[in-house]
Amino acid sequence: MQNFGFYGELGFFHVMDWHGYDHVLFLIALALPFGFQNWRRVFWLATLFTVAHCLSLALAAYDVVAFNAGIVEFLIPITILLTAVFDLFLARKGVDPGAAFNIHLLSTGLFGLIHGLGFSNYFRMLMSGENEKNGPLFGFALGIEGAQLLVLLFVISLSYLVVEKLGVSRIWFIRVASWLIIAISALLMIRAWPA
Repeated sequence: MQNFGFYGELGFFHVMDWHGYDHVLFLIALALPFGFQNWRRVFWLATLFTVAHCLSLALAAYDVVAFNAGIVEFLIPITILLTAVFDLFLARKGVDPGAAFNIHLLSTGLFGLIHGLGFSNYFRMLMSGENEKNGPLFGFALGIEGAQLLVLLFVISLSYLVVEKLGVSRIWFIRVASWLIIAISALLMIRAWPA
């Protein structure tokens, strides 16, 4: 049980670590097109991302998969960039994000697997000393989920404040934030370019 708490804390700070802000950046891009009224959809997307992320970690912990860390670190900003580009597409077309929810589900699951692989080598090393891996994996997943929900609550609340209270057009809010995320993702891609 002590390990459960340790891994729960590790999962929470895996998301909240400012050195690895790519996770938070992806969550911002994911939640951007959704308003407060769509909080359930955002919750399910975050949960799917957690499950996919932890599936990669579980496969790594049990030595089922191993990937080149350099390539995965390059793919992670691509997932963020693609999510932000999709947000721009939705804003440009004026499409309700609920209408494109199946695309969100598919991409979130796939991108969660990729993000999990980015942490898998370190996680495999941590788990090598553990006899029982399921408890730590579950603790880590709960830590990730808790942190993600806090980030998403912040993003949806900020969106509500800017759009509903300050009167900024939702489309402009999504466009400006998406272009900012695209710029940051492009910088991350350049830094992570495989040698």
